[in-house]
Amino acid sequence: MPNSDQELLQRHLKAIVGERFAGLSDEHLAEVFTYVKQTLSDLGYEIELHDFGVEGSTFQNVIARRSGPDRNTRIIVGAHFDSVAGTPGADDNASGVAVMLELARILKDHPWKKTVEFIGFHLEEWNMLGSSAYVKKLKRERVKVRGMVSLEMVGFASDAPKSQRMPPGFGAFYPDVGNFIGLVGNARSWNLLASFKQDMKKVDGLPVESLLIPFNGILLPPTRWSDQSPFWDAGYPALMITDTSFYRNPYYHGPADTLETLNLDFMVKVTRGVARALVALDHE
Repeated sequence: MPNSDQELLQRHLKAIVGERFAGLSDEHLAEVFTYVKQTLSDLGYEIELHDFGVEGSTFQNVIARRSGPDRNTRIIVGAHFDSVAGTPGADDNASGVAVMLELARILKDHPWKKTVEFIGFHLEEWNMLGSSAYVKKLKRERVKVRGMVSLEMVGFASDAPKSQRMPPGFGAFYPDVGNFIGLVGNARSWNLLASFKQDMKKVDGLPVESLLIPFNGILLPPTRWSDQSPFWDAGYPALMITDTSFYRNPYYHGPADTLETLNLDFMVKVTRGVARALVALDHE
């Protein structure tokens, strides 16, 4: 398996960073959509544009697929390419898209047993409308999902003391230094969560913490604020992989969420860890 490449991650980030809110920054949003689609196509994946309607308008998710012998069992890696208004959205979520594109590159020659999909989800910032529409499509087609991974803010890390906050009641169980990657799963995803944690911890210098959340995250709403939550609600095993968002990153949803704030070395390690875990999942 090829190693992840810091220069390629930076190239992807430079192409993506910039406001990407539907209705306000459509020009750059369209450029990012095309960049994601073309990058995945150039890697040799089968590309599908999944249309879905919102308030009389049509939007699209970008799906890159590589089919294995088990065509009806999917491993899905997703990251949303839109941002909120008023932010360049480097961590949220150019970081997730860049890692997804690197995963597609380093795994392009893997002999998949199941069918893998790398998906750029649209309108996550509109309450996960893109991923919700895709989950409905999977249900209609009776597709089996072995595991879904949502890459949601994976670029901000700090070794500074007290750089990590946690929700009330959780601080005693997790580090107060924000140098780890977090894995969040619901009860149905406990096995997926355990296997990803085990495999990702094998990457040197990558601390990994996990949270198994009951009731599909309803008791802790921020755990539902990404594209894995529609998969949870549909009964599919799914994880959010995250740097913990505003519990760590002070620039969340603001104008200072820029490329210069990201830790590319951390992103390389996250990419390696997720790649290792995906290959292990395919071989189960």
